[in-house]
Amino acid sequence: MIRVIVADDEPMVCAHLRTILESADDIEVAGEARDGAEAVEAVLRYRPRVVLMDLRMPGVDGIAAIERIAALPDPPVVVALTTFDDDTHVVRALSAGAIGFLVKSTPAEDLINLVRVAADGHTVMSPEATRRLLAVSGGGRGRAEDARRRAEGLSEREREILGCLGEGMSNADIARRLFLAETTVKSYVSRMLTKLGCTNRTQAGLVAHEAGIPAPPAPS
Repeated sequence: MIRVIVADDEPMVCAHLRTILESADDIEVAGEARDGAEAVEAVLRYRPRVVLMDLRMPGVDGIAAIERIAALPDPPVVVALTTFDDDTHVVRALSAGAIGFLVKSTPAEDLINLVRVAADGHTVMSPEATRRLLAVSGGGRGRAEDARRRAEGLSEREREILGCLGEGMSNADIARRLFLAETTVKSYVSRMLTKLGCTNRTQAGLVAHEAGIPAPPAPS
């Protein structure tokens, strides 16, 4: 069973998500939280695999909660819940450690499938959405210089793969672009995340954007 925590200050939203998720035989909503502090407590109590985290909540907000959860030993994956009217909040959530985001209006069948994807540790957002978020991440000169410093120790192949992550490409997409086996790409990504000090591939994509590292051109 995929154990899930839903954190949102709107009881109707929690009830809606619970109804959808528990219609699947392999998903259990173990608990709910109304703010970030309750979300952290629920994670410690129920040990879920996935947390769906609203970003705008009273008291401790979702972004602060994501940071606290990411710092726990063996943390669950956290997916940001958003109405997608404020890209900046989503970028901050991804930088804090969220593995992706879901729009609250996601259709029921898609929501169930995306929770399963998140439970397997994969990013849950489309390439188009990733590019949109990277485009607004900004950060200024200081973040750009920091990103370039972090990328200095990467090999040429790792820089190519980092550029692909900056475009929101999956491992399968990268493998096709670079003529590599998908398992090889997975190994490169894992090592690269360690070198960059990133907790997930979306954070690495932000580094690629801020450092100005492009993806290799598609073969003609």
